[in-house]
Amino acid sequence: MKRTGLMPRFLTGVATLAMLAVAVPVLAGPKTVILATTTSTQDSGLLDVLVPLFEKESGLQVKTISVGSGQAMKMGEKGEADVLLVHSPDAEKKFMAEGFGTTRRLVMHNDFIILGPAADPAKVKGSKAAEAMKRIAQSGALFASRGDNSGTHAKEKGLWKAAGVDPEGQKWYQQTGLGMGQTLNVAAEKKAYILTDRATYLSLKKVLGLEILVEGDGKLLNIYHVIELNPVKSPKINAQGGKAFADFMVARKTQEIIGRFGVDKFGAPLFFPDAGKKPESLGL
Repeated sequence: MKRTGLMPRFLTGVATLAMLAVAVPVLAGPKTVILATTTSTQDSGLLDVLVPLFEKESGLQVKTISVGSGQAMKMGEKGEADVLLVHSPDAEKKFMAEGFGTTRRLVMHNDFIILGPAADPAKVKGSKAAEAMKRIAQSGALFASRGDNSGTHAKEKGLWKAAGVDPEGQKWYQQTGLGMGQTLNVAAEKKAYILTDRATYLSLKKVLGLEILVEGDGKLLNIYHVIELNPVKSPKINAQGGKAFADFMVARKTQEIIGRFGVDKFGAPLFFPDAGKKPESLGL
């Protein structure tokens, strides 16, 4: 299974979870499924739990490519993936409207948070997200951005817009072009502010030295969907394998595993299962 990035993985509880079989039919045809997904699902360790279960039950091998949501969708457009697990709702809707996906289903959510050094030079602690971004810009304090067209980057750009700030070209605004885990490490080294998903932060918290300064704002909700790709767009797409993986992600037992993931280590789940929920219940 291919992975990009060298972030720590959650292995605790894998043996126990492996006993929870999820019924997935063994399929004929191609035996490899290419999953294009966000770095957060990989860096958090969630896929290290789920993918082996899927492979065992389906007889298929998953090749995981961890990139930003924008890049994952570009791969889908080119027929370079069979199924997507992404978290950039506006871009996903456009992707579906253009016919690149056949189904898009809710899988789970967590939230984004704004981190920074304990000294909090921009004085953002406890503020709303857009106000925090405005204060960071006004103070000239360093802000580390992924700058990679990922779902996290899309959320960040939306917050800058809400704050009435254009950070492009500013000395205090540093774009890494890297995944979430690597960008968090950059922010930690430079004592910069950063927007991140909570799951990746918790998986790296002990080595970062950054604090949660802004959380709980409704604008920071982070929602993941699984998208099956349209084989009409490319003969390379393994639609059957992609559907099997998508069905697995929304299956009841998989959702139960997602809901427990991280509890043993942090006392709370890193993701909240959403399969079958109405989009409006999450503000979509």
